[in-house]
Amino acid sequence: MAKKKKVAIAGSVGLPANYGGFETMVYYLTKEQHSIVDFTVFCQTITKDKRLKEFNGSKLIYIPLKANGVQSILYDIVSIILSWFKFDSILILGTGGSIILPFLKLFKNTKTIVNFGGLEWKRDKWGKFGQWFLRLTEKIAIKNAMVIVADNQHFCDYILEEYGKESVLIEYGGNHTSKKQKSETLLKKYPFLNKPYDVSVSRAQVDNNLHMVLDAYVNLPNRNLVLISNYDKFDYGRALKEKYANYPNLFLQDAVYDLHELDVIRTNATIYIHSHTFCGTAPSLVEAMSLELPIVSFKVETNLKTTEEKALYFSNSNELKKIIESLSVEKEGELATSMKEIASRRYTWERISNKYVELF
Repeated sequence: MAKKKKVAIAGSVGLPANYGGFETMVYYLTKEQHSIVDFTVFCQTITKDKRLKEFNGSKLIYIPLKANGVQSILYDIVSIILSWFKFDSILILGTGGSIILPFLKLFKNTKTIVNFGGLEWKRDKWGKFGQWFLRLTEKIAIKNAMVIVADNQHFCDYILEEYGKESVLIEYGGNHTSKKQKSETLLKKYPFLNKPYDVSVSRAQVDNNLHMVLDAYVNLPNRNLVLISNYDKFDYGRALKEKYANYPNLFLQDAVYDLHELDVIRTNATIYIHSHTFCGTAPSLVEAMSLELPIVSFKVETNLKTTEEKALYFSNSNELKKIIESLSVEKEGELATSMKEIASRRYTWERISNKYVELF
């Protein structure tokens, strides 16, 4: 029997996964493949009483730093240094810690697989220095990694055009979701479940265009919208709550982290609206596709690639309003079937995790 390859995973919050694209991917990668790969996952600091030695058959190592915010770069760097001399391969999620790679390569040429993560430096939330630094780490990562993974064909095209380097397309899975029925408990907790509604899920960041979606539904008073977001974490989100609080057809629902409850809300929606600008293969989008929801998406290359140009697309609130007004039950059914077919063919964790294992 062949010896298991030893693979370290750096750059995620760690396991068990609570929320986030990288974290969900690490959860299903280790769950699906721990029988053939010896995984070690680096995790951010938590209280000692909550720490686990193993999860999903994988070893966990805790770093006394946070995986997000100002400590995130150092967290990634420390994780990479601790992995460099002990593992056959390192899967690095995001490019922030890659600034250390040229130095480490002087000592040993460990197989590094970097998940590119997307065009993070383009986001409005970063100042000039932040954008410059993220662009620098992107360049260093792509130059020094043995393998670059991108989660959207648009990013693969960008890497080839910008850096002349081939990358491997590995998207995200969405089949951890499943259709769920309403319960009396959840009907009381989420009263909007008693009515027909459309749904959208995203972080309260400007480039996710929540304002655009809300503006469209202000002019669709006979159509209900449930927009799930972490409003209170951002000034933008708090401003939206204040501005749109008094519209009876708008339900600005705080983030729902329980997958069962989120699946109930999404399952029972009429359509799903995806408004993200900079995500690659956005987890929320492929989850909605896996749940067989009709998709109306913001028109950018990444979303066109994910949905194979078979969804409906808008570029502003007026276009979104017109699309919603023109929808028929037949069209919704066609969209739902088409989105489910793509998701079943491309966005399953078995397929995604197998593609990662091929790289190790």
